[in-house]
Amino acid sequence: MSPIPHPGASSRQAPADAAEARPPRAMFLQGAVKSLPFLIVMIPFAVLFGVVATEAGMDIAQVMGFSVLVLAGASQFTAVQLLSDNASVVIVILSCLAVNLRMAMYSASLVPWLRHASGGQKAWVAYALVDQSYALSIQEYEADPAMSLPQRLAFFAGVATVVCLPWMICSWIGATVGQAIPDGIALDFAMPITFLAMIAPMLRTPAHLAACFVAIAAALLLAGLPSGLGLLIAAPLGMATGAIIETRATGKASA
Repeated sequence: MSPIPHPGASSRQAPADAAEARPPRAMFLQGAVKSLPFLIVMIPFAVLFGVVATEAGMDIAQVMGFSVLVLAGASQFTAVQLLSDNASVVIVILSCLAVNLRMAMYSASLVPWLRHASGGQKAWVAYALVDQSYALSIQEYEADPAMSLPQRLAFFAGVATVVCLPWMICSWIGATVGQAIPDGIALDFAMPITFLAMIAPMLRTPAHLAACFVAIAAALLLAGLPSGLGLLIAAPLGMATGAIIETRATGKASA
């Protein structure tokens, strides 16, 4: 979990002064620039979703409804795949919830940094909370605890704008012109590369590593279960493992 910031400590007065010198507009631009490398995989990933969704029988309005209202790439692919396999609505919903359970952990991790945001600000942060916006923002917050709330929100907004808008636009492109893409051009590489690029640098503690290992092992062992049920089981097993190890580590540290 992220440490609770203490921007008022006297030993951090100099960094605090430096942070206050950066206006929210500068933080917005900083977040936008730092998120640009993600577009290398986000663009083909979004185009791929548009192609896959239309091939599954969805029209453009339904594809855009997914990308604008749901705004969760992994869950969108999961839902489309399960619907194509004629899975029941209950299985589709439960599987997508399992895929997105990580968002609950993301939200809890952001609480110490954004707890004083207004209800409206928390609402748009929740809407734009995706893997990329979380990963870059939490790393920035932890690296510079003296950032003010407006600066944190501006940085998050910069990342979310660069990541989320192209996702929507490129989903539309995939749905409209994706059929013209030759079958020999593989776009499905984007999803695993995106997650590897985000997750690998964040595996910094035994709890993180244990959660990752247990989730992967369980997903592989349960891969034969129908309709993505293996993932539905593997995700909470990994989270529970990480939580147990982190709780024990915290208890030993405080003893």
